[in-house]
Amino acid sequence: MSSETINLSLGTATPGGGFPFYGEALARAVNQRDSSVYIACRNTKGSTENVPLLEQNELDFALVQGEVAYEAFAGIGRLPAYLWIVAAMYSTPGMFAVRADSPVQTVTDLVGSRVAFGAKGSGLVILNRYVLDGLGLVQDRDFDAVFLDKAGDGPDMVIDGRVAALWGGGTGWPGFVKIFSGPEGGRFITPTTLECDRILAKHAFLKPLTLSAGSYPGQPEAIASVGSWSLILARRSLSDGSAYNFVRALDRAHDALVGEIDQATETTPQNTIAAAPRRDLIHPGALRYFEEIGLI
Repeated sequence: MSSETINLSLGTATPGGGFPFYGEALARAVNQRDSSVYIACRNTKGSTENVPLLEQNELDFALVQGEVAYEAFAGIGRLPAYLWIVAAMYSTPGMFAVRADSPVQTVTDLVGSRVAFGAKGSGLVILNRYVLDGLGLVQDRDFDAVFLDKAGDGPDMVIDGRVAALWGGGTGWPGFVKIFSGPEGGRFITPTTLECDRILAKHAFLKPLTLSAGSYPGQPEAIASVGSWSLILARRSLSDGSAYNFVRALDRAHDALVGEIDQATETTPQNTIAAAPRRDLIHPGALRYFEEIGLI
């Protein structure tokens, strides 16, 4: 490492989930291609822990699922968070995965069933809460709800029949990869078009999103759902120089990151600007880089 290298910490989530997979790929890509910063990943309980860790200055950056970021910035259930957006990670259409031989065809078919909603601190659990609320359903009232200690525990529970479905989201999500690559294969269950309209009417901050055909083995058709953008947030006290160097390094390492994880095709400065609820939430150091490359 250069003597001028800035050491920065990145909070991810529990082992086996999408955030550690993405974060570790990001760290490798950046560390191998830009000597101005060195990223060290740290496993956490997920998005709901990452926000307070950033507020306590215990992390420089953290991966935060869209609904958790929305609630933090809006002050829902807490005081508003004073944090910065530095990058959009990827869009996350939420969906249930079942075994391919499951009789389940709709979300309502799962009512009363044992369902794994994700790791306890994961933002995906909160995304699901909003999705179900739009349909008049509640996780621990209408389902035999399972909340995991580790995200990586969920796929085997679907494969061996301990749960009827696992909730998750996005392209290349490790839990879905394992289910769809399992002996029975997998299939997605998402809200219908009318159900998506109901959800979006009640929770306008969510977005209609589509999972491209072929994102997983045996998934020949595109899958429509609702979801949000996951973000990389920074502590409020992070210097402009550190934010600028990180965002520049991430942009320079884009091709290498995409080579490791398909979702990273969406990790671009353009998407960061588009995904931010407000321009003033983006770190000034990041904005300086976006201006430098002619985006703003």
